[in-house]
Amino acid sequence: MTENTPTFADLGVAEPIVAALAETGICNPFPIQELAIPIALTGADMIGQARTGTGKTLAFGAPLLQRLVLPGHEDFDDFADYGKPQALVMTPTRELALQVSSDLAKAATKLEVRVLTIYGGVGYDEQLDTLSVGVDVVVGTPGRLLDLANRKSLDLTHVQVLVLDEADEMLDLGFLPDVERLTGMTPSDKQTLMFSATMPAQIIALARAHLNQPVHVRAEGQDAQATVPDTTQFVYQAHDLDKPEIIGKLAQAPSVGKMMVFTRTKRSAQRLADELVERGFDAAAIHGDLNQVQRERTLKKFRRGATKVLVATDVAARGIDVAGVTHVINYEVPDDAHQYVHRIGRTGRAGHSGVAITLVDWPDLTRWRVINKALDLDFPEPAETYSTSSHLLAELQIPEGTKGRIAASTRAKDDQERPSERPHRSQARRVGKDDKKSDRPRRKRVRRRNGEVIERGDRQPPEALPESTA
Repeated sequence: MTENTPTFADLGVAEPIVAALAETGICNPFPIQELAIPIALTGADMIGQARTGTGKTLAFGAPLLQRLVLPGHEDFDDFADYGKPQALVMTPTRELALQVSSDLAKAATKLEVRVLTIYGGVGYDEQLDTLSVGVDVVVGTPGRLLDLANRKSLDLTHVQVLVLDEADEMLDLGFLPDVERLTGMTPSDKQTLMFSATMPAQIIALARAHLNQPVHVRAEGQDAQATVPDTTQFVYQAHDLDKPEIIGKLAQAPSVGKMMVFTRTKRSAQRLADELVERGFDAAAIHGDLNQVQRERTLKKFRRGATKVLVATDVAARGIDVAGVTHVINYEVPDDAHQYVHRIGRTGRAGHSGVAITLVDWPDLTRWRVINKALDLDFPEPAETYSTSSHLLAELQIPEGTKGRIAASTRAKDDQERPSERPHRSQARRVGKDDKKSDRPRRKRVRRRNGEVIERGDRQPPEALPESTA
């Protein structure tokens, strides 16, 4: 950072929040934060346009936390609504809700803030119990939020700050009616902050209906290159049967950290993940057929690096923000330009560089040309490419001679080490058989040739006999 780069304190963020952020290594704001925070701190409604991974959570999170009336606040003694949610953050997915809650908790470590995450796919009891005790901030997905609000378990009549995060994603997932109903349950004089990567007509209509003279801030241009400024893009025309080999080779390139691979269907996601595992890679799939516990477990392993390759469908990956994703692969061409931008936005985040690779099969060329034209990219006719193509290896920095699977010697070594980890049952079973056999009298073996005995001895297992007697 340069000397002229502002700090969070320069933007007006309160000292406890600044100190908490500093302890996590966050000292200087990103562009969207620099633009949004001073405006949000005034209490004005705002539309923030920026893609996922550019720091939007703190852009609304810091002002939101600063708005709360908490123990120690000068107005706390006269605050009769303590324990009722003062802020509501709506997100399109459970994964994003959990992430936002985590980021808010980090920024609020020096404040007595109670944050509750609400989403479907889990039981009601814990969420209901927490609400009954009292919360300050609720972060959740529209479906479960509306369910609890209709049950009168979630009181939204005291919300002072409403945040709609990834509004365009909520539109894509069909949540806009639920968002409208929930917004209608909140006070009319609240502050509303809307964040969206794109601004389709329905989102603009939503903003006009529910925001009061909002200030519109945009940290980046709307063209594709500006949307992903730190991402290098490659597009190859590749055969479907050769794609796993390409992925396997790429996974072994020195520059690759974590990889996200996108498919269009749940079936193809699982099939590819299974094949990569068979090839020796630490891979896993995330899609709609997995329950919430399985999805969270898979994401946790991916975040900590135990899984290197995550294969995902678009719906399952919405809102997922994982640090250290160096490469995004479009295993199958996305449906449209909007989806393409969201996919490749998983890398090149927060000032880090990334690589996005699109593998276009022959039947998908038309769809790709439409996306290429819409985003004004430079790949109208992708080069015909195979896993052995020299330009592929050179551009993606794949060492010569790399195979699309982990070397057999490496796997054999792992296999040798694996049985030693739990030998007891199998060994005990074998020992038991040997002990029983040892109690039996040994049978004598007699070999004859032309009716004459030529050899005597203890009977040996069939595999020990000479080939001539087998």
